[in-house]
Amino acid sequence: MEDDDTKDTKTMDFDDILVELGELGRFQIIMYLLVCLPVLFGAANSLSYVFTAGVPDYRCFIPECENASNPIFEAPWIDWALLQDNSSQVIGFRADQCDRFAVNQTAWIADEEQCTKSIFDRNNIVKCTEWVFSGSDYTIVNEWNITCTENQWKISLVGSSHFAGIIVGSALFGILADRWGRKLVFIFCILLMTASGVLQVFAPEYITFVVLVFVNALGTAGVYPLAFILGVEMVGKSKREITGMVLNYFYAVGEALVALFAWISRDWKELQLIVSAPSIVFIGYYCIIPESVRWLMANSRNQRAKLVIMKVAKVNRVKLSEGLLKAFPDEQENQETDYNPKDRMLPIIRQMLRSRTLIIRFSIMYFIWAVNAFIYYGLSINATSLSGNKYINFALVSLVEIPGYSLAWICIQRLGRKLSLVLSLLLCGITCTLTIFISKVASNWAVIALFLLGKMGVTAAFGVVYVHTAEMLPTVIRSGGVGMASTTARVGALLAPFVPLLGVYFKALPMLMFGGLAIAAGLLALKLPETYGKKLPETVLEAIRL
Repeated sequence: MEDDDTKDTKTMDFDDILVELGELGRFQIIMYLLVCLPVLFGAANSLSYVFTAGVPDYRCFIPECENASNPIFEAPWIDWALLQDNSSQVIGFRADQCDRFAVNQTAWIADEEQCTKSIFDRNNIVKCTEWVFSGSDYTIVNEWNITCTENQWKISLVGSSHFAGIIVGSALFGILADRWGRKLVFIFCILLMTASGVLQVFAPEYITFVVLVFVNALGTAGVYPLAFILGVEMVGKSKREITGMVLNYFYAVGEALVALFAWISRDWKELQLIVSAPSIVFIGYYCIIPESVRWLMANSRNQRAKLVIMKVAKVNRVKLSEGLLKAFPDEQENQETDYNPKDRMLPIIRQMLRSRTLIIRFSIMYFIWAVNAFIYYGLSINATSLSGNKYINFALVSLVEIPGYSLAWICIQRLGRKLSLVLSLLLCGITCTLTIFISKVASNWAVIALFLLGKMGVTAAFGVVYVHTAEMLPTVIRSGGVGMASTTARVGALLAPFVPLLGVYFKALPMLMFGGLAIAAGLLALKLPETYGKKLPETVLEAIRL
């Protein structure tokens, strides 16, 4: 069996074919940019829940003092009617949002039903049953009155549902893409993301909305990894880092755009339509985007691969050699009807599990993925200290990823994959740890600078780890392997929201955890192989020999 694999590799190696076609010609550039466009909407959909489930400022409604049809948020009698306990400044946890002083009905009638200070009994506190919102933002909190501490779990559940969908989708669609092709699954994920995103607007109640958030995350979970796989598999080995980095730029811009759209619309339904509905145009990709040639060749779809290669050659204006065209015998097309992708994938997976080298290698790599996501989302959650305006803050944290990915791009070309990954993680770990010590003696700007350096470091690590992982996996399971790595990362992301709670017991603990884990992951990365300049492995044996 290994002899057959070796023969196929020699006769039809796509990296060798790309020498004739061009590693990054006109056709690849056009197709790659088209593949990148859905990533903008994938990023926006992945993070829109931050704003659609955001908590606007609100207070108790006082029926004795205001009209429900036209309430004034900052009324002059607020100090008399509402508790002024400022022990918590977090919106949703303040005392004036859930409790109020009871009204003495006798005093109210005596004052001719006027809202005066004397009508409130400051010794009698009652729970609020209605609320007045500030009016600056309209979210699901307004829509379904998700107010006060006892309902905060509903807001958290939206985020949990999102990450649960990401976990399932990352694993599911990676495996499906290895079995049924990158293109078909990619388009399906886009349509699933679009439909579920639009349907959220019409959700009649909270539970339906949460289910649609989960389904939306299923779709978005497949958009980025499959765009990455399509991009990296269509270019030569010297151009692979470009496809990974530029795709990350699109993702960062998509993140920043969702903050801009949220700031402009201030309405969760409008925002959801803006980030979801336009993606319907990508259904046209079925007729435009070709299937990955690497996948076609790895799955014995040689005649289809030949047609795509001839199309690429025509657009790139190159003439293919006779020897290359003869490497695609017509009779192999007949094998497609009897071909079962599972028959090829399972033996390769079993072969990988027998290799101690690969088990150790991918255990380290998947640990790095989990640590990356844990720190990446953890820093984003803690980023509110950067600015009082949540939209500017979110955009700033998103845009700092662009220099982070640029740093990764430069490093992986000059330093290789392994050293770039090590240095990125160490940069993140050291800067996160330094914030603990410098916060007591330096200005707030110094802390912010270190914070952004930490975010830039973990962003760079993410940029490197996608390329590094894809280059270590055999072609037949490359998409599934990257999908499983992304799933592992989401497990780390699930834990990130709970880390700030540790700061209640020890303020420095969150940043200490981020710093310690990043340094540990960076040191473990030293055990990984260098893949820079090497051809993508087609077989398990080639993967072991890296």
